[in-house]
Amino acid sequence: MAFEIKPYTPSHMPGILDLTERAWAPVFEKMQGAVPGFVYDAFYPGGWWTRQAADVRALLIAGETRFHVAEDSGAVLGFAGTRLFPEDSMGELHIIAVDPSHQRRGIAKALMQTAFDDIRAAGMTMVMVETGGDPGHAASRATYEAAGFERWPVARYFRKL
Repeated sequence: MAFEIKPYTPSHMPGILDLTERAWAPVFEKMQGAVPGFVYDAFYPGGWWTRQAADVRALLIAGETRFHVAEDSGAVLGFAGTRLFPEDSMGELHIIAVDPSHQRRGIAKALMQTAFDDIRAAGMTMVMVETGGDPGHAASRATYEAAGFERWPVARYFRKL
């Protein structure tokens, strides 16, 4: 499979939003039963896709996150967005997704390497990524660990008022 990693342009937005829905649908399906219902309902009152599409669209438009896109013949196969935090000498792999029909073909690895190269070129000395601890994010955790990320134990608690 041939693909190229290119800087994001607005023409990529429809393809990114399309693959985002397909890539995250199984994640949110598993997550819904794994987190307290009141938390899920508060975060996604109009459904997960309404919130996810709005969040991704806002990231693409705002310009604070640098995006790269994996594409083949104009089709978006995956994307990654990074942010910089110079005060911590850190970059963040803020968002990444690969079309489910193209997963396990090296696209995520190539997108992460592009992100690492950009972050390093900006003078940062480390990179961070966050993901869920729920069953829906198990594949993401495995991908990050395979890429050499070390897990920082964090506990996040919610209580209904």
